[in-house]
Amino acid sequence: MNMHFIDWSIVAIFALGLFGVAIYTKRYTRSVADFLAANRCAGRYLICISQGVTGTGAISFIAMFTMYYESGFTAYWWTIALWPIGLLMMLCGWIIYRYRETRVMTLAQLFEVRYSKKFRIFCGVLAWLSGVINMGIFPAVTARFFIVFCGLPQEFHVFGFAISTFIFIMTIELSIALLFTFLGGMVVVAITDMLQGFFCNIAYLVIIIALYFSFDWSQILTSLKTAPPNASMLNPFKTAHANSFNFAFFMMNIFIYIYTVRTWQGAQGYNCAAKNAHEAKMAGIIGTWRGLIQNTLILILPICAFTFLHHVDFAAKAQTVQQTISGLPAGEIRSQAMVPLALVQMLPVGIIGLFAAVMLAAAIGTDDTYLHSWGSIFVQDVILPFRKKSLEPKQHILLLRLSILLVAVFIFLFSMFFRENDHIFMYLTLSGSIYTGGAGSVLLGGLYWKRGSTAAAWSAMIIGGGLAFLGLMTQTAWPSLAPVLLKWFPASHFINSNLEKFPYDGMQISFFSVLFAILAYIGVSLWNWLVLKRPAFNMERMLHRGPYAIKGEHIDGKAVPVSGWRSLLPSKEFTGMDKLLHSGLTAWTLGWFLFFVAVTAYHLIRGTTDEWWGKFWLFFVILTIVLGTITTIWFSIGGIKDMRYMFKALRSAVADAEDDGRVKEDDLKVKTDSGEKAVVKT
Repeated sequence: MNMHFIDWSIVAIFALGLFGVAIYTKRYTRSVADFLAANRCAGRYLICISQGVTGTGAISFIAMFTMYYESGFTAYWWTIALWPIGLLMMLCGWIIYRYRETRVMTLAQLFEVRYSKKFRIFCGVLAWLSGVINMGIFPAVTARFFIVFCGLPQEFHVFGFAISTFIFIMTIELSIALLFTFLGGMVVVAITDMLQGFFCNIAYLVIIIALYFSFDWSQILTSLKTAPPNASMLNPFKTAHANSFNFAFFMMNIFIYIYTVRTWQGAQGYNCAAKNAHEAKMAGIIGTWRGLIQNTLILILPICAFTFLHHVDFAAKAQTVQQTISGLPAGEIRSQAMVPLALVQMLPVGIIGLFAAVMLAAAIGTDDTYLHSWGSIFVQDVILPFRKKSLEPKQHILLLRLSILLVAVFIFLFSMFFRENDHIFMYLTLSGSIYTGGAGSVLLGGLYWKRGSTAAAWSAMIIGGGLAFLGLMTQTAWPSLAPVLLKWFPASHFINSNLEKFPYDGMQISFFSVLFAILAYIGVSLWNWLVLKRPAFNMERMLHRGPYAIKGEHIDGKAVPVSGWRSLLPSKEFTGMDKLLHSGLTAWTLGWFLFFVAVTAYHLIRGTTDEWWGKFWLFFVILTIVLGTITTIWFSIGGIKDMRYMFKALRSAVADAEDDGRVKEDDLKVKTDSGEKAVVKT
């Protein structure tokens, strides 16, 4: 085994502490709204920290380790181009502000209000299918990591019976996540995720300090410079020959990111858990600061692992890692094991246990949130729309728990039998596009375009999801399908050149699925408007604005929030601190973007050297570590305040049996702008 008693003790103490918090917190779940949305009383820091843990699970760590191990610092450079776009979306509350105004509990519930009940059910099924296929590899990837990282045997014996370590770890991982979700739904998930976020942020700092004393920057530069020509790991403008993570990959990734904002429902509970729309918006704004220290660690760890395996100073220990890797199956399993095996040799006792605890926290934080989301979506958007009467709260929560259990069983079996043959990033993007490929158009059009039609929504979902699903099936079956096709078309250059692997990766297939979905939504909507003369949708009613406003939903009391370019500026809902955060984020993001543009222009005119990039990346790493340390303290204080507020709010909350995620007749009474008498809700 690679783990010392001290390492195992750190993991055990962390897990036991988390169990204690979960058991204590379950007392605050008393209604369906508590279970589904934490009764909408989560503050910005709680949401931000918890979603950060959810969004960067163990599988995300491993996927990014693989990417940065292959591409080095260059992969990070192109993300800077996305920052101003992300800034605009955060400052104006893109998607999330209007989504929270609708007061829905799932995205498909919004689709029923905006389009139709049949469309809600269809989207619920598609979201669930896409979600469980996407999540299906989580336990397998995590289990393989712990087997490699901890040096565990492939099987062990109990009373003479051989038990697979792979299956045992998957069982433990999913059981912990199930327990947290069962105990109190979104309340327990949010609180435990936030505390895991506290722990991880502190652990990130400690691990970075350990790396500082283990590696010299000159060793890192020397190793990265061994990359082949035009596949640089320092200079992002010399990556033309990079295999997967090249310029085209990052451009498609940026486009898909913008298109799919808030469509992926893996963390849908957080989308509706905020105290109000402004708090949800602020959680997005401060999210940029929260991720500084985490992103730095995820970038530095695989680069240090690459240095460890390629620099002469570490040759003796690296040889041990290379021998172990050579004994693993070729392909994705071997590439996923590269960084974990190097980390075991690189990190000292105690730090190994700390990192193992971080990976356990990341696995649980993602698994419990995803189980909650996909289990809830199946009940809320597939089962409940068929019922004419509402369930009793206890029956409803029981049904949610059974659905969550069904999801856990499915992904356990999926992980046992499915073997991915593409990069994790590619697989996650493609499997997610089964739903998000069309949902991006449907959500954007539904919230921002009153002319978006139900027929257009159906067209986008069927085309986007259908192309992505077809691509995933073709990619998975290609090794068996290619020989059959070769018999039919023996002279085909395309088949002969790609017998072992389908030539288009998950990112490329997803990109084209999205493009066709967008064209379908716009084209059909215009046809319904200009040719069929269909009336516009009543957006104010859906968003509870103007005469339909709900008292207390907007801090400044305005029934209609500002829109257009003014939404980018601080509104009356912003406090003095909110305005300071707004200004700080704007300055940080625009400053880096201007630097990005200047360096890009300079490179195109004069060119840049590896030596310059080496100095830049050193400055960047030091800067983010310093700022990350400050934000870790800041967010910890804010998170504790939000947690105390949530407990207080839940204690005094009056359970509303009607607040269960069903769309009432009153919500469906008017679908168009054709004169309806307004009633102000209180």
